[in-house]
Amino acid sequence: MSTTRPELTGDHGMVASTHWLASAAGMSVLERGGNAFDAAVTAGFVLQVAEPHLNGPGGEVPALVWSESDQRVSTVCGQGVTPAAATVDAYRELGLDLVPGTGLLAATVPGAFGGWLLMLDRWGTWRLRDVLAPALAYAERGVPVLDQIHTAIGTVADMFRADWPTSAATWLPRDAVPAAGARLTNPALAATYRRVVAEAEAHGPDRSAEIEAARRAWYEGFVAERIAEFCAGRGWRDTSGREHGGLLSGDDLASWRATVEEPATYDYHGVTVCKTGPWGQGPAFLQQLALLKGYDLAAASPAEFVHTVTEAAKLAFADREAWYGDPRYADVPLATLLSDAYNDRRRALIGAEASLELRPGDPDGRTPVLPHPPGPVPVDPRSGVLSGVGEPTVSVHDGHERTGTDGRVRGDTCHLDVVDRWGNMVSATPSGGWLQSSPTIPDLGFCLGTRAQMCWLRDGPPASLRPGARPRTTLSPSYALREGRPWLAFGTPGGDQQDQWSVTFLLSVLHRGLGLQEAIDAPMFHSLHVPSSFWPRGSRPGVLLVEDRTDAAVVADLRRRGHLVEPQDGWSLGRLSAVARDPGWRPAPAAPGTGFLRAAANPRGAQGYAVGR
Repeated sequence: MSTTRPELTGDHGMVASTHWLASAAGMSVLERGGNAFDAAVTAGFVLQVAEPHLNGPGGEVPALVWSESDQRVSTVCGQGVTPAAATVDAYRELGLDLVPGTGLLAATVPGAFGGWLLMLDRWGTWRLRDVLAPALAYAERGVPVLDQIHTAIGTVADMFRADWPTSAATWLPRDAVPAAGARLTNPALAATYRRVVAEAEAHGPDRSAEIEAARRAWYEGFVAERIAEFCAGRGWRDTSGREHGGLLSGDDLASWRATVEEPATYDYHGVTVCKTGPWGQGPAFLQQLALLKGYDLAAASPAEFVHTVTEAAKLAFADREAWYGDPRYADVPLATLLSDAYNDRRRALIGAEASLELRPGDPDGRTPVLPHPPGPVPVDPRSGVLSGVGEPTVSVHDGHERTGTDGRVRGDTCHLDVVDRWGNMVSATPSGGWLQSSPTIPDLGFCLGTRAQMCWLRDGPPASLRPGARPRTTLSPSYALREGRPWLAFGTPGGDQQDQWSVTFLLSVLHRGLGLQEAIDAPMFHSLHVPSSFWPRGSRPGVLLVEDRTDAAVVADLRRRGHLVEPQDGWSLGRLSAVARDPGWRPAPAAPGTGFLRAAANPRGAQGYAVGR
């Protein structure tokens, strides 16, 4: 199979991400003696500047890391929590049935900064100034405007001018949508990072003390003060069509810290796959593997492969809807959901035809509770795609279109993977705080995220809104071990689709014999069957999107099986990247092995990039 670009092979280090500037910045760290964690943190901060429509400083980051010194996979949870004042009754009193998809009411504690700093402190070697330097420089001097940035800002430009003037001041230089290829700066963000570094370095030469001082500046100092003041100030229009202030307070920020946790794992065909806990959707990936364990996918026809994988996803994601939530507040029966006995029973529901039902299971005999959307499914008439699909959804719902647009835009998120010559490896999926999320805080140069839109305004379901809880996020980095040793770090943006596209990628490598780049380039597919995690929380039962490069006979077979197939542009589904360590690789100074480090990145959108040597 031909590929769009070479699969990289080397033995010094590899970085793959959704933007070439981040990959290059990360690789420059590896070239100068930094390790995978230093490189990942550097690349993560660059992504905030290079892809501001997909993530930002006000967002969050989950990551899976392998440390050679620890000899284990750990989960870094940089997912912030809901405010203490965020109760179901508080939103109901505002006349809301759903948490708005934009604006301040959907804000959680911005966890990305704390997550990256935790990684840097525990496993990194570089100082804060050094890992922030590339992002600070890009914010000050500017980054090239991607076509997608131009389109995203253009879609919301009128809304910015009318309703979010602080965002207009930041993202509409000279009151114009920046042209593709133009230089886009963010001097306010550069000033924020410069002040954080200065306050951190004032605490002396100790690296850990410096990093902790930076964390305090963000969550207890001037950054927290500005965020709290902004939320307590005037109201801003959101997707409800009305103006609301925010609930996030200084106490919410000061009481939160990023954490290190054990990953959820599942053994499948000789590999151990690692994901976040059920505060994210990651275990749905593992449950799909548990369901698919009963099939010979290597022998399946192309249509049978797509059908079986899709039907397994429907069952796993139905369980996500009924059972996943922050395990500190919800009793999530994860061990049963991933058990072979439970999935043997669930597998019997997969038949020869596509299911049009949402069918959660009854682990341990418990009755599932589904938080159903309150209204009809909204569809974007221009694209035929559910308007809530992707990250984020931005819309002005006042009953009128403005200059030909309702402010609605499909978004995404970011991903990066790093492996170094010592064997350390990182998979991270930063997201949130998109420039379209909420009004820009002018003193800081960034906006808050909207992750609380994933919480249901209903008592009972595990993913219901609760004060101080993590929303059940879609962000889902992936990791796989072979014989207890790190093998593969991978992932993709894409909201609910992350743990569909990533599953297909891994299955293609394991069962179809594809290389990393081949598996990324192969025609992709995903289901819209399960309710979206994003406002307005709709679903399209039975709908299956496939890239139009898919063989026509396969499409016909899928339709015969009852799937409502909707072909999409041939290079539009998925933004995967991956790094790997071949079997036989040994970290220096041990005897050299026979394997290499490898990397691959997504060609879709013409911005993903892998680099290494």
